[in-house]
Amino acid sequence: MKLHELKPTEGSRKTRNRVGRGTSSGNGKTAGRGQKGQKARSGGGVRLGFEGGQTPLFRRLPKRGFTNINAKEYALVNLEQLNVFEDGTEVTPALLKEAGIVRNFKSGVKVLGKGELTKKLTVKVAKFSKSAEVAITAKGGSIEVI
Repeated sequence: MKLHELKPTEGSRKTRNRVGRGTSSGNGKTAGRGQKGQKARSGGGVRLGFEGGQTPLFRRLPKRGFTNINAKEYALVNLEQLNVFEDGTEVTPALLKEAGIVRNFKSGVKVLGKGELTKKLTVKVAKFSKSAEVAITAKGGSIEVI
């Protein structure tokens, strides 16, 4: 590389286009807004989704279903993920977060029955699937709903 080949990194130097600063700037006088009209005015323009008076797309589409505001969302953990713990460990939501299995608890932690459990564990979380309950107790572990 030679001295005359040096250039700033792409995107590191940006110059703002200063509009309305004289005719020689290329964007003087009307500042690139054209002559008159709604878009030339201060605060002018149309709202998001406006289609010139035609019924907008979001109003033409049928509305279906609803969102239950009382729905609880659980942080999901599969059985196979619990194999990282030693035999006889008491698995709690705090321990799951510490181990990096769960990022945030949401409305609690739910254990699902995917995979195979190879350890005997005491699991204390908010919810269990039926298959997870069976698998944990079959290995000699215990479950507790908190």
